[in-house]
Amino acid sequence: MREDYTIAELCEAFELSRSGYYQWSRRESTPRRAQNEILLKEMKRIHEHRHTRCYGSPRMTVELRERGYACSENRVARLMARHGLAAKSRRPFRPKTTQPDRHVPPAPNHLADAPAVTRPGEALVSDITYVATREGWLYLAVVLDLFSRAVVGWKIGESLHTDLLLDAFEQSRLQLRPQRGALFHSDRGCQYTSRAFRLRLEKSGLVQSMSAAGYCYDNATAESFFATLKAEAFPPGAVFASKIEARRAIFDYLETFYNRRRRHSSLAYQSPEAVLKKHFQNHPTHLN
Repeated sequence: MREDYTIAELCEAFELSRSGYYQWSRRESTPRRAQNEILLKEMKRIHEHRHTRCYGSPRMTVELRERGYACSENRVARLMARHGLAAKSRRPFRPKTTQPDRHVPPAPNHLADAPAVTRPGEALVSDITYVATREGWLYLAVVLDLFSRAVVGWKIGESLHTDLLLDAFEQSRLQLRPQRGALFHSDRGCQYTSRAFRLRLEKSGLVQSMSAAGYCYDNATAESFFATLKAEAFPPGAVFASKIEARRAIFDYLETFYNRRRRHSSLAYQSPEAVLKKHFQNHPTHLN
């Protein structure tokens, strides 16, 4: 405000003495202030990244500690608020993609009655969503490991044909190799009730589980993943300029950030890859 008012006028307006103001402006930097400046510089570096700009104070605090900076979450929250480093918020809107086949009976919801998972590959969850571009729609099918929240299979296509799901499932099967008897949970979409997909599940030894009709919270993990993806990887307005741009952005997010680096509150702010590594270090697999 000094471009429009003199120091004397500003001090009088805020009921401060001019000598007190000049003494404050010439003060030596305190250790605390110097530490805050160092923290703020690193926080801005984290916030400028195309993916970690979504971090709020809890994830930002864990990220800073991992980089060797001692700080509390309250301190980080104050600095973020003071300097306008706000986390990118989620978008609540989600187009409806479920198209049930009313002539095919759904599978029961086995996941609702199952105990908490204790190892990778014990339960998989899946869903399909629209991806809007100015060149038309794309469709994304994903398969997640419920234990680690890792995306273990995914496929982008230009139609909602069952092959989209079959390709994502085959990728998850080869990457994670779920045990026979593991659960595969989804909504009641016609892709999941198709004969081709049910035969593939049966051949792989997995047990199909489905959400109740019209109740998305039965598949909350997959729904939450898509909300995160659209908030953190999609452009403003959630419409990509082209299909190529959409494919590149989703590949970049899933393969370079989500599994490898993104910190999940449900995983004590660890990444899916870190959880899997820790599990297999503590429970090594013996091959014969």
